[in-house]
Amino acid sequence: MNKGLKMELKDYNWKEKVIMVVDNVEANYYYFMGVFRKTGVKIIWAENGKKAVELCMNNPEINLVLMDIQMPELDGYEATKQIKQVRKDLPIIAQTAYAMDGVEEKSLESGCDVYMSKPIDKEILKKKINDFFK
Repeated sequence: MNKGLKMELKDYNWKEKVIMVVDNVEANYYYFMGVFRKTGVKIIWAENGKKAVELCMNNPEINLVLMDIQMPELDGYEATKQIKQVRKDLPIIAQTAYAMDGVEEKSLESGCDVYMSKPIDKEILKKKINDFFK
């Protein structure tokens, strides 16, 4: 194993942090619970964009949002716009399986801070999150 890889596989301590996973697929929520298990972070789930907006407005302890783009009721683009109107500094990472042309640009234009396409590299994701938590 090279030294660069060892650096990436470090454990993060996010015990004081809260991440909201916004995804209409419950299995994806459980996937992220597994990815972040060793970090100590608290994870909450919103199954659609409408619920995500509501939770962000009522829970100032949320430190970061993982936002799926394709969802019923309110898509990730519109949910992000609404959240950012009230919580401008809340980091939002767009994540989607629909990696078509223009999706990344539209995600960033709607207010997402970072865009990642599925399948997500969990070590890169954790590093990006940790950069926001510094």
